[in-house]
Order: sequence, then structure tokens, then C-alpha cells
Amino acid sequence: MPGCFKKTLFALASLISFVSFILIVVAMGIPKWMTGKILCKTGADLVNATDPELVKFIGEIYYGLFRGGKIRQCGLGGRRSKFTIFPHMVKKMNTGLHVMIIMFLCVAIFFSLVSFGFCILNAIKVPYRAINGPAGACLWNFLAGAFVVLAVTSFMAAVKLHHLTERIANFRENVFRFVILEEHFENCFWICVASATAHAVNLLLIAISGINFPKIKTKTEEVNVTAEDIMY
Repeated sequence: MPGCFKKTLFALASLISFVSFILIVVAMGIPKWMTGKILCKTGADLVNATDPELVKFIGEIYYGLFRGGKIRQCGLGGRRSKFTIFPHMVKKMNTGLHVMIIMFLCVAIFFSLVSFGFCILNAIKVPYRAINGPAGACLWNFLAGAFVVLAVTSFMAAVKLHHLTERIANFRENVFRFVILEEHFENCFWICVASATAHAVNLLLIAISGINFPKIKTKTEEVNVTAEDIMY
């Protein structure tokens, strides 16, 4: 049986792995990975809008891995619309990269659950095989965190290098052209970053569990019995 200290550490690690699993699932389902402000350039150019008038041509956009929405401002008031990434918009973006992001997160979910199980196993008993012990728990936590990092990095590449926000903003826009004024990574993106950090914390906890702390020994005082003590 593992000691009380190791039990506590692995129980905490298992809880963190399960929280990481929940975080990734939530992040994938909510369409708040990116928000931004979009300018209807065609409309602004038609009326030769100056700075005070540009407000009438600035809308908003938000999207996640599967769906999103935008508010078009082309001088006649805001018009809200929603869209889905699959199956219509995949032709407008780098489909392979977007699918890879989703696959990376799905693999990270799997490894998060595996690391949860391994941490529970190590909290209950000391496994006979090394791969089932702390080494295995470290491996699965490392893989889970690594795949989350790959997903986050790929999403950043899609936004910054492949101009994902601009591509989505101009989806099915035959008359007007939109340009991106601002874009910000939102909650779901940072939730994935927190998930990767959680697995890094798990690696630290597992490393600490392998440290053999010196036991504190109480020094017993030697009793000297003299002849005078025997007499009394």
C-alpha cells in the first residue's frame, strides 16, 4: 500500500486529470475561441466614410471549432447571422489544419482519462509493473498536455498565418468585403491553455511523490544506572 503522502498526491493528480478532461470537453463545445471587430470596407468605401462615421460599418464576429456568429454593419444597421463550420465553411479555410486541431483535442481527452485512471490506481495500491506506476502516469499526463499544446499552437497558426478570422468573416459575402480590425483569443482558448498547465502540474506532483523524504528518528536517551540508584 502507498503511504499517506503518496496517496494524497496521486488523489490530487487524479482530480486534476479529470478537471482537465472536463475543461477540454467544455472548450470544444462552446463557440468562444475567438472574437473580433470587422469593418465592412466595401460599404465604407462607397460612402467615403470618415473616422466618426466608421462606427456604422464596424461589426463583430465570434467563432469556435464548430460554429459561430457575426453582426454585419454595412451602414443600414446591424444584421445578426450564425454559421456552422461543418460542412459548409470547410472549403473557405484550411480544412486539414482545422481537423487536426479537433483530432488533437480528442486524443488529449482520451489521454486525460487514461491518466485519471492511472493516478487512481497509484493512489489505491503500488502496481507490480513499472509502466502502471508513476512512470506510466507521467507518460499519459505528458501526452495529454502535449496534444493540448499542439491543438492550441495549431489554432494560433490558423488564426495568424492562415487568416482564419478574415476567411470566416467573408464567408458567403458576394457584395461586401470585410477586414479585421481587432481579434482576441477568448475563454475557450485559455481554458485549453489551463488544461495543458494542469497536466504540467500533475507531472510535478508525480515527481514529488517519488522523492524519499528522510524519516525523523527520535533519539532515545541512554539511562545510566549507578550503584546509588540501586540502593534507593
